Amino acid sequence: YGLEERPAGFHVLPRRWVVERTFAWPSRSRRLARDYERLPETGVAMIHTAMSRIMLRRIA
Repeated sequence: YGLEERPAGFHVLPRRWVVERTFAWPSRSRRLARDYERLPETGVAMIHTAMSRIMLRRIA
């Protein structure tokens, strides 16, 4: 059935902190701190705007 025995306990996933850190960056944007948007497209546009701002700060 595809069931495998997995070791019990806590295991650190390699480089997971990179993903968590990347998801935390947009939450620093005030508009993305709460879910105010009615349309999903508007929320996606705000995420793109926040990530673009972060990238522009790093370039400059």
